Amino acid sequence: MRDAARAACVSHAFKRSWRCYPNLAFNMITLGIDIESCGEDGIARNFTNKVDHILKNRPCIATKTLEIVFRYYNAKVCNIDSWFQAAVTPGIEELTIELSSKSGRYYNFPWSLLANESGNSIRYLNLARCAFSPTDELCFKSLSRLELSDVAITGDQLGSILHNSFALQRMQLKFCNKIICLKIPFHLQQLRYLDVFDGGSSLRVIEVEAPNLSNFQFMGHRKVHLSFGVGLQFKKFDLYFPGAISYVCADFLSSLRYVEDLSLGSRCEMIDTPVLHSKFLHLKHLNVDLQAMTFSPTYDYCSLISLFDASPFLETLVMNVLQQKMLHESIVGDASHLRQMPGHHHDSLKTVKIIGFSSAKSLVELTCHIIENTSSLESLTLNTTTGHPFDSCLTNNTGKCNLLGVDFMVEVGRGLLAIRTYVEPKVPSGVELNVVEPCRRCHDQPPPMP
Repeated sequence: MRDAARAACVSHAFKRSWRCYPNLAFNMITLGIDIESCGEDGIARNFTNKVDHILKNRPCIATKTLEIVFRYYNAKVCNIDSWFQAAVTPGIEELTIELSSKSGRYYNFPWSLLANESGNSIRYLNLARCAFSPTDELCFKSLSRLELSDVAITGDQLGSILHNSFALQRMQLKFCNKIICLKIPFHLQQLRYLDVFDGGSSLRVIEVEAPNLSNFQFMGHRKVHLSFGVGLQFKKFDLYFPGAISYVCADFLSSLRYVEDLSLGSRCEMIDTPVLHSKFLHLKHLNVDLQAMTFSPTYDYCSLISLFDASPFLETLVMNVLQQKMLHESIVGDASHLRQMPGHHHDSLKTVKIIGFSSAKSLVELTCHIIENTSSLESLTLNTTTGHPFDSCLTNNTGKCNLLGVDFMVEVGRGLLAIRTYVEPKVPSGVELNVVEPCRRCHDQPPPMP
């Protein structure tokens, strides 16, 4: 933008060309605003002045895309209503508005601007930190992608958006905490992807009737009642909330009959995974996330065998069992023998990765069970670290690993000893075993185990 302005001083033809450009992106980078030089108080003023100047000198031409991104919490831009009046024109296809929510107050989005021909042409609508309160049903007949993040909107108000959105294919809702009951109606026959992230405790029910939804993801802090239409079959299904694994295994096996990619996450799995009487005959990739500060010491990792056995064509298994403080019974110092668990013999599983590997006895037993019952296994990775890229000096920008606690490092030592004692002897020569431990340059070596 700055270069264009300089060139315009000597080239009137170029000046006319950029003034007529149909795609407008207003953010700190495109406007050339240096945060450090203008200070916190001047950020909003500088942003507002530049956008005002651009729109004032721009002729009344059709806008295809409009992006206004201003995320600074302690500052608030002005004149947004006038910007919309000038830039939201019939024929607009993409609209992105991401604003700050100073003092918890949201900008009230002027939905009436989209109640005419402008709404009919919208294909992509992305709103963040706004209040969207339509009083009438809107007609978004071209809308194919909808993203709402931290938007003050109720379930009924969302329904006014979805009422005529027959072309909708993707929808993502993040932290829209006024929604109590989320209803996805049957007439959304083009909808394939639905992502819901619940940051509060208001959402109670998700009812999905869209018949062709194939990719679903829900992440929340509490269990939500899920209801899916008869005959709905998923290809990819991700669920993260307390008790998610037992919940899915008990209630949604019929809807997951054709699932190919399944991710289940739970910070609090209090009961063992039940025995499954149905099969995931199409499941190829399984991700089980049980990471937590501390996990229930009564949970038996070997109960997951029933989930594996129900997936005879599984090719990739990733487990995250990271605990900051491991409370399970440790196999180190345990004189009893490892349990021999009955189970299905796998001849498709090729890659297994366990993050946060520890000396928990049932976890070691599960690992040995996988090795002994998988003839197709090619690679086994046991990661005794947190597995987070920003914790490693090799992948973060600091050049130094983040400090790990003393208790965590002690358990790393126990985990490494369990691998050497119980796992390594069982690994066939044709299987690549990768053991990941904390960086020796940044951390003291784990204390030796007796």
